[in-house]
Amino acid sequence: MSSNVKLELDKLSNLPGHLIDKILSHLSLRDAVRTSILSSKWRYKWVTLPYLIFDNQSVLVSNQDQTLVKNKLVSIVDHVLLLHTGPIHKFKLSHRDLQGVSDIDRWILFLSRCSVKEFILEIWKGHRYKLPSSIFSYQKLIHLELFNCLLKPPCTFIGFKVLKSLDLQHITMDQGDFEDMISSCPLLERLTLMNFEGFNRLNIRAQNLLFFDVGGAFEDVSFQDTFHLAVVSVGLYENPGGDQNLAFGSTCNLIKFFACLPRVQRLEVQNFFLKHLSAGVIPMKLLAPCVDLSFLSIRINFNNKEENLATLCLLRSSPNLKELEMLTRAEEQGTGRTSADPFENFQSFSFNQLQLVKIVGITGSKKELNFIKFMLSNSPVLERMTVKPASTDGGWELLKELLRFRRASMHAEIIHLDP
Repeated sequence: MSSNVKLELDKLSNLPGHLIDKILSHLSLRDAVRTSILSSKWRYKWVTLPYLIFDNQSVLVSNQDQTLVKNKLVSIVDHVLLLHTGPIHKFKLSHRDLQGVSDIDRWILFLSRCSVKEFILEIWKGHRYKLPSSIFSYQKLIHLELFNCLLKPPCTFIGFKVLKSLDLQHITMDQGDFEDMISSCPLLERLTLMNFEGFNRLNIRAQNLLFFDVGGAFEDVSFQDTFHLAVVSVGLYENPGGDQNLAFGSTCNLIKFFACLPRVQRLEVQNFFLKHLSAGVIPMKLLAPCVDLSFLSIRINFNNKEENLATLCLLRSSPNLKELEMLTRAEEQGTGRTSADPFENFQSFSFNQLQLVKIVGITGSKKELNFIKFMLSNSPVLERMTVKPASTDGGWELLKELLRFRRASMHAEIIHLDP
């Protein structure tokens, strides 16, 4: 061995322990284990890593035989957990070849004695993996993330008392169990839900919730005691046809939805959710204005009168809105009965804080142009309106039409983007 190589190894061996720990924290688990050959001081350093991440980068499995892949994955995780000493703050198991094998039950039981603060399990293949009851004893959890799992909390479950972030995707769970779990997480601040099975009406009760993102085939989304909720994104994947059966004179879903959202700052109304919100009698304004709302994104069918009225209600109830994004539902833009356009003859209303508007997917229909004309003529501090049509057909004619509209703001520019 050359003197230069020896010198470099001596430098590595004499690094302070906290620097070694910092270096290891930036490596994948696979590379961290490989540092054991550097010197005796590094040999067993990796076994004290508080963050264990088993993913495609840290566990390389090249064989195509599923049985061999499964056996190798199990062997690697078993080996690491067997040699590990000290606390485990984070455990992530997410490999493209991972299936819901019974060995996961053992690992979850083992980790229940390790005061895990962050647990991530993503099952990318096979049926829903039924989580063992031991997962519900993780009372130090701050972040929990599950993908393709079936959850059934035991009757002894008292909630996750210090949990702040919960991400559940492709999950099967009973409605009562779900609502009890959410309400039993008193410190919960972030909640993400995607593609649930087991119930279709979602009710969220979480007094400290700040961030909420949901997408799925739900018929309804409602809130209780969520007065601090600031960022909300809701997308219904299926057309909520049942909403059209509301009795004449029924309270609009729009009013019900905003009853517990007095401090919302960012709102995204995705997929068919606007259609759900527009069911019932739509008011001119909400009972209480959304004074903190600064960003609003809406996916809309401009040919639907109720959706236009709901949008108008939202806009008039957001006096401090600074940024607006309108996305058309292209599959419906050519459908719907002919009806009055609320944006065509609506009396003047000023959006005194609105600076940025983005409109995507329009076809150049009269109702779309009426909306653009309405926004331009009632936004005195508008800086930029970006328009991106659905296709190149008639693009030049559309641009000429836009440039003819009167603008309340002398500084407003119109930007036309190619589709």
